[in-house]
Amino acid sequence: MFRVCMRALIFLIFLVPMARAGTIALLLSQEGGPYAEFASAFQRGLEGSSWNVIASGTQANLDPAPLRADLVVTAGANALRQTLARNGTTPVLATLLPRQAYEKILAEAGRPRPRVSAIYLDQPPGRQLAFLRQLLPEHKRVGMLLSSETRPLYAQYRQVFSSAKFTMSSEEMDSDSQTVATLGNLLPRIDVLLAIPDSTIYKRDNIRPILVTSYRYQRPVVAFSATLVSAGALAALYSTPTQIASQAADIIKLAGSNLPAPQGPEMFAISINRNVADALNLSVPDEAHIRRGMLAERESR
Repeated sequence: MFRVCMRALIFLIFLVPMARAGTIALLLSQEGGPYAEFASAFQRGLEGSSWNVIASGTQANLDPAPLRADLVVTAGANALRQTLARNGTTPVLATLLPRQAYEKILAEAGRPRPRVSAIYLDQPPGRQLAFLRQLLPEHKRVGMLLSSETRPLYAQYRQVFSSAKFTMSSEEMDSDSQTVATLGNLLPRIDVLLAIPDSTIYKRDNIRPILVTSYRYQRPVVAFSATLVSAGALAALYSTPTQIASQAADIIKLAGSNLPAPQGPEMFAISINRNVADALNLSVPDEAHIRRGMLAERESR
């Protein structure tokens, strides 16, 4: 009986990796930049597993026929849109896109469609709250610019921040011509402007007027990318392509093509513009101190 049980156990041990073995097609929205960083980190994350990337590139570089793989991983909104347009049945894990973009693309694709999940770029509101509390503990009046793209997210932010005795204010901006006027209505009522991913607001033509106007009012901008920090935002909380790629690889090694529900990023990075802090006469802790404080808050809950 003992030998029978041991044989069964050995069989199961060898069966699990075989059941999870598979092939992956990696579709990128663009070549180079963050997408190349994601692709390299993703393949490193799969090393030693039984999952292999058999095709990687943009749609222009890949076979236009349906991807013959057990799983498709997309990086960026365009890659997800193109994948769903193929009308295939292969499960899809979408990455490097905000939640609102993911949901919009799925709604446009309609049904039938393959099983789709995602790792969003958006930082959870609770993590944003912890970041602001460590970065600017005295700044409790938080403002947000909203468009039709991000309006549905505001209620969740307001609930989370209000529970911590923060005051939330917002202004709607659905036209580029309204940027300065809208900020003029919002900035006097707040201590800090919290920017979240929104392709209709935080785009190339709008970044400079938003940052310049906020500086004129002496209001710091807390953003969602290191690029915005370099452009003049005070700080940013974000997840790098390498961090998202590592999370995607971990999900696949654990669950294979049986994808879990969409989720936010597990890991995060912090950037601070010291020149902006000095110009606004703000005393801001260093990144390591902020991270320790955020992790301590999480552990205390």
